[in-house]
This record gives sequence, C-alpha cells and structure tokens, in this order.
Amino acid sequence: RERRGEYLGQTVQVIPHITNEIKEAVKRVEGPAIDVAITEIGGTVGDIESLPFLEAIRQYQLDAGRDNVMYIHLTLIPFLHASQEIKTKPTQQSVGKLREIGIFPDILICRTEVVLGDDVRAKISLFCNVPKEAVIEEKDVDFSIYQIPQMLAEQKVDEQIIRRLGLSGKRPDLARWNEMVETLRKPDSEVTVGIVGKYMEMHDAYKSIYESLTHAGIANRCKVKIKKIPAEEVERVGIAKFMDGVSGILVPGGFGHRGIEGKIKAAQYARECKVPYYGLCLGMQIASIEFARNVVKLEAANSTEFDPKTPHPVIHMMERQRTITEKGGTMRLGSYPCRIEPDSRAAECYQKEVISERHRHRFEFNNQYRETFRAQGMRFSGIWPEGNLVEMVEIENHPWFVGVQFHPEFKSKPTQPHPLFRGFIKAALEYSRPKAPAEKVTV
Repeated sequence: RERRGEYLGQTVQVIPHITNEIKEAVKRVEGPAIDVAITEIGGTVGDIESLPFLEAIRQYQLDAGRDNVMYIHLTLIPFLHASQEIKTKPTQQSVGKLREIGIFPDILICRTEVVLGDDVRAKISLFCNVPKEAVIEEKDVDFSIYQIPQMLAEQKVDEQIIRRLGLSGKRPDLARWNEMVETLRKPDSEVTVGIVGKYMEMHDAYKSIYESLTHAGIANRCKVKIKKIPAEEVERVGIAKFMDGVSGILVPGGFGHRGIEGKIKAAQYARECKVPYYGLCLGMQIASIEFARNVVKLEAANSTEFDPKTPHPVIHMMERQRTITEKGGTMRLGSYPCRIEPDSRAAECYQKEVISERHRHRFEFNNQYRETFRAQGMRFSGIWPEGNLVEMVEIENHPWFVGVQFHPEFKSKPTQPHPLFRGFIKAALEYSRPKAPAEKVTV
C-alpha cells in the first residue's frame, strides 16, 4: 500500500498502519452468515513479536464496542512434581501484562496436568480479576484432544460466551460429537498405515495428515495406527522389512531430492503387492515416476525437480512458469476446481462431478506422457478444466491406488472426514482382513 501511495507519503508505523492491517484481516471474515468470529492470537504475552497483534485486538474492542468483543486467555498452570505444587504465578504475570496494554480477559482457560482445586481457582480469580466461574480448567486428557470440547461444555463455557456477548442461543447438541469420541475410545477394529516421509523425526511435520487419518478411522469405526517409515532408510534397506502389519501406504507432500528413491520403492511395492496407496502432492508425482520407470519402461524417468537432465521428464515445471524469477512465484497456490471422471475411485469417494481442493506446488504431470500412461493402465481421474492439468491419478486393476496433486488433509474435520482419506482407510481395512498368501515381492 505504501508503494501505491495510499499513505500519501506518511511514515509507515506499527501504530496505526500495521495494526490497522491486522484489524482489516480480522474484519474480512465478517458476513451475514457469521454470528461469532473466533480469532486466535498466537505467541506469548510480553514477547515483542506479539505486541502489534495484541495492540490491534485491544483497539478492535474499542472500534466494535465492548459488548461485541470478548477476550479468552489460554494460559499454563505449571505443576512441580518435586514439591507436588501448582504454581499460579505465571498466569498472574501473563494477565498482568495483558492488563498493562489494555486487554482485560473475560475467561481464563487454564492448561494443567492436575485437577485445579477450588482454592486454586479462587486464588486465580482474585489475583487476575476474573470471576471464579470464568476460571476454566483444561486438564490434560487421557487419549484424545477431541475430549476438550466436552470438558469445556461441562464447565458451561458456551453459556458464559453467549451471556457476555448478549446472544440468544440454547445449549448445543453434542450427541454427534460424543458419539465420535466414543468411537475413538471403543473402535470396532484396528488398521496400520505406513507413512513414508523424510521428516519422520518431527512429530508435527505431518500433523494434518495424522489427524485426517484419525478422522477417517472414526468414519470407518476403527483405530488408525501410524507407522513412521523414514524414506532414506527405505533407500538403504528396501521397503519390505517395514511392511509387517501395514495395510496401507501413504506418501505425503514435500520438496527436495532427499529420500525420493525410497518413496519410489514404496510406490512400487504398493502397486506390485496390491497394497492400498495414497499419494499427496509429491506422493502423486512419486507414483507417476515409478509407473513410468517400471510399467511404461521409460528408463531414468524422473521429475525435473530432481534431475533437470532426465530423458523422460514425466513431472516438470510448466513452460509459462520457467521465466518467473520471484521467490514463490512459480507456486500454484490456493484453491482450484477439479473435474472428476465418472466411475473412478475419486468419483466413488466424492460423489460429485466437480470439487475444489487446496494446492501448494510448482511441478506438474507432463501432459505429453498422458496417452502413453493411459495405454498402460493409469487413469487420470481428476483434471483442472481451465489449465488441463492432471489433479488425480489412479491405477486400474488395483484395490486402491490414488495419487492427488493437492492437499486434501487441510479440509478434513472430525465429524466430516475427507472423502479420500475415508476411502483409503476403508481400503486398508479390506486389505487387513485375512486372505490367501500373496507372492512375495522384494523392493
């Protein structure tokens, strides 16, 4: 905006220019269908990085009116195991810092390992100037984060919010949510999915995928166990040694050359052994490279991301993107429509002709190879109509082999699992059931 002259030569400052932009971002979610907008301000109170955001939400209450904005502060109540003591001082300090800048929390959500006694809640109420009933205990749950809404409802957080904002409402019907949590607690069956990736040591690297698999497990009334398979280890020793008890293989998105050949081995194993395979973004490209090498017999086929001189660039950057030099400028980002081919696995899962999914990638399937692949049994079940780009691939005569160029994990919800994840887990369950011994394949 400064480059466009919208500030009329003024010096751009944190206040009001940056804080105004933050407030505008919050306002963008407003609409006639929205009753309450929840805005999360991350970080730690007192850190310099958080100050512009905290100042913006302080101003927001002034702009919108005190009756239209409430503040809920999430805070940690440490428990010292050595002395068996609960410490409230960090919470007192945090609330004090907020009050210094003009933010007065209406509700305190207190993360804790242990039950907060009545005396502890009374102490927090007194020193933080918050009503005792607004000091909410959020104790660590025994098996699933999806127990938290139940915990908050039991302490009538919803009633406090409705009362504070002057809304008309009734107690929510949590029957469906409670049933979902009960399914998590007492599943009918169990299935193990192997995720072949290169960031396996980082617990949160594939967090959205882990949660999407859990959602799909709920829909299929089964517990989904995840086996983390390092792609570089697969390069070294092969995939077969990791497959004991595994009923489905998922290859997630990613960038860079490291671990690529291990992922290709995983896709080959899934194709040859009829193990359900689900490739996300890079996982679809991996499946295409493997198919090119071992089915179409295109020796040294690859992506130009990993081998710019490959004789068979089955995955490449589109011509119009190669002249873009801005960092991130070649990325295909955001939501794009996809037309689904009838009578495909995708059509079976989505039950729709056109869908919309989120993207974050710069390399695409090379359309020059589409007919060659189709002749050998690969099906292109999803196409972006405007650009005629491949969005989804499937392998015929396989129980469930699907690769997608997008990131479906970002659209999954506990009570609305993503159709493809649901279909993948259903196929993995089918695979896990006893069957006649298959011919051994070494990859």
